[in-house]
Amino acid sequence: MKEHFFQCPYCWEEISMLLDSSLSETYIEDCEICCNPIQIITQFDGGELVGFQSINIEQ
Repeated sequence: MKEHFFQCPYCWEEISMLLDSSLSETYIEDCEICCNPIQIITQFDGGELVGFQSINIEQ
């Protein structure tokens, strides 16, 4: 697992998530500060994070 820091697309606060470096995946996780749902897209290559997106899903 790798900790990754990024800015919430809703409240703009810096938050962190633990990412599974053995998987490239897409999932929804709530912001730990404002509780809005964020679509997370990760891409790993050889255990290294090569792509990360946090998307406001505008409910």
